[in-house]
Amino acid sequence: MAPHVDVPSPTGDFANNGNELNFRRDLSSGSDEVRTEGDINTSRPLIPGVYVPTLCFFDPETEEIDIDSITRHTVRLARAGVTGIATQGSNGEAVHLTHSERQLVTATTRSALDHAGFSHIPVIVGCGAQSVRETVEFCREAGEAGGDYALVLPPSYYATLFSSESIIRYFTEVADASPIPIIIYNYPGGANGIDLSSDVILSLAQHPGIVGVKLTCGNTGKLNRIASAVRNTSTKGNNALDKPDFLVLAGSADFTIQSLIAGSHGILAGLANIAPKACINTFELYKEGKIPEAQKMQEIVSRGDWAAIRGGVISVKSGLQSWMGYGGFARSPLPRPTGEQSKAWKEGYRELIALEKTLL
Repeated sequence: MAPHVDVPSPTGDFANNGNELNFRRDLSSGSDEVRTEGDINTSRPLIPGVYVPTLCFFDPETEEIDIDSITRHTVRLARAGVTGIATQGSNGEAVHLTHSERQLVTATTRSALDHAGFSHIPVIVGCGAQSVRETVEFCREAGEAGGDYALVLPPSYYATLFSSESIIRYFTEVADASPIPIIIYNYPGGANGIDLSSDVILSLAQHPGIVGVKLTCGNTGKLNRIASAVRNTSTKGNNALDKPDFLVLAGSADFTIQSLIAGSHGILAGLANIAPKACINTFELYKEGKIPEAQKMQEIVSRGDWAAIRGGVISVKSGLQSWMGYGGFARSPLPRPTGEQSKAWKEGYRELIALEKTLL
């Protein structure tokens, strides 16, 4: 989860509008799956629920990948009941990792899930890059490492030169060539202000290899338009409520209920690294029709999420370190929190952690 603004996102410029066999190796079983273009079947379908963009952990001295902490954290999230885990997002510090390190993190996450008895949980992998070529390369590497889906930001370095058609062509070419299905990641704060409109996203949703969207723009009106359209139009052969054709996820825990009212299938939110059970219970209470209870829990979740939003991955790691005894620091050049900042963030999560400890 990354910071977002508290107002509807601007529409900007985006309001109007490989034919080879690809291979994916299932590292847990050692078998090969072959997917031809247009075939998006996966053994781990996307279903409604709470997904977590997990953290990447580093040795505090050398900044080398901390495999043990990645494994421990992954299993903790799985045991809490999360629906899916995403590596290589903003919380996962993808921009700080080499290609091989990204593969190591994803493979470690997949292996941790499989060995702990959670082989059904899908792994989503951040694969966005500035060119179609490198994005497809990331997608292939993600599949080889055990990833089931690719989470893809629009390219943004040349944002002022792009039109809606440019963005549609980028996602289409990536989806045509990727060995794993694509989830669109709409996060203007991480894409130089590029904010995909509902028209663009719905156009892309017709592609058989594009199977969902994460909306970190915080725009519930946009979310409602997308959710309503994909609910009423089945283009891929299955639109059951438990296995939707096109998964619509809110990108932050502080508007979980609001997004569910608007028709989302759940959240993909960084706060679940800190308090997965609170995020899951908020979702479940609403789905069970226990609206007053869900609202009360949402209030606590939203207050806790403010600490995560203000400090991003630095505050999330600091909160984990303070309350769970692990987390460490972000990789350089991100700063390490001061003692005062750590105390402030610990206090910001206090109410949420107290709630988390009461939940089964």
